[in-house]
Amino acid sequence: MSDRFRPSARMADIAPFHVMEVMGRAQAAAAEGRDIVHMEVGEPDFDTAEPIVEAAVRAQRAGHTHYTLALGMTALREAIAGFYLDRYGVRVEPRRVVVTPGASGALQLVLWALVDPGDEVLMADPGYPCNRNFVRLAGGLPVALPVGPHSNWQPTAAQIEAALTPRTRAVLLASPSNPTGAVIDRNELQTIASLLRQRGVALIADEIYHGLIYGPDSTNALSCDSEAIVVNSFSKYFGMTGWRLGWTVVPDALLRSVEKLAQNLFISPPTPAQHAALAALEPVTLAILEQRRAAFRERRDVLLPGLRQIGFDIPVTPQGAFYIYAGCQRFATDSFAFSLRLLAEAGVAATPGLDFGQHTASTHLRFAYTTSRERIEEAVQRLKDLLA
Repeated sequence: MSDRFRPSARMADIAPFHVMEVMGRAQAAAAEGRDIVHMEVGEPDFDTAEPIVEAAVRAQRAGHTHYTLALGMTALREAIAGFYLDRYGVRVEPRRVVVTPGASGALQLVLWALVDPGDEVLMADPGYPCNRNFVRLAGGLPVALPVGPHSNWQPTAAQIEAALTPRTRAVLLASPSNPTGAVIDRNELQTIASLLRQRGVALIADEIYHGLIYGPDSTNALSCDSEAIVVNSFSKYFGMTGWRLGWTVVPDALLRSVEKLAQNLFISPPTPAQHAALAALEPVTLAILEQRRAAFRERRDVLLPGLRQIGFDIPVTPQGAFYIYAGCQRFATDSFAFSLRLLAEAGVAATPGLDFGQHTASTHLRFAYTTSRERIEEAVQRLKDLLA
């Protein structure tokens, strides 16, 4: 067999998404006429808000379809800086804001600019799988920090300090996190930020779900460390998944490196999406998004007690995002096989924990409440009929 198209060695560590198998079977079942409740996809079910869509249409009709600067439109960078001031009381210089093709593009830029081969990046397990793969593709070593309900599914300062080595380049925190919906406590985040400053380690904050927080604590990493690297997105709270637009706030010392990478990798972020994003930050749009946030909270408050009553183990109430990470050890010890059983026998699609790491992965499922309250109630009843 010819090895002319042999995949590179780096691909050996890149695992496929198990949820794609679930999605494929769910689509096949739906094509056969079965009614499937989709709770496997981490995408808001709301269409992009109308003011955003209209702004994009106007921009394209006005001829705004050409490249922008690699770091994004000046007006959008200024608007994002204004958003930090209005929402968090944090002053961010617009020059530090880099608009990117999605938050995934932001993470690639940041990690490629920061990480040398062999550098370690600490992150929670369970956690979003792409983050550890981005570290690997930059030549770094993702170091898993096992977390659980005892620490609200988030790393603690003591755990991070114990894991630091001379090779540690950064700590990547996600708050709210995917898959657990956990939010880092303000005091803990301040302690972590102080520790990392003292040890000369970068703090990267994945705040992609930050607009979707349902409790009182919405601490922004920049309020704890003005030089924190923050990654955010127009996908989740702003409901613009298919527009592929995100941003990162980087310290001045890293800005030129990020800019050079952006020029080479992406040329520029998508222009129509940038014009649309300007409207996403307007008060009329934010009012719509706040109504949707309230709807997500209502859905959580239906799904959470329903799953607990059935027998799923969920000791910590998720405070953000739109996920519930549910222990299924009462029913199974193979989350992938169990997810396929729920799909086949109950018509409910959920994501197996195996997609999110190694720690607790085989005994947990992620349920996304990105569907209507009525469909969530239907899913709960089906699971109850099957499992109770």
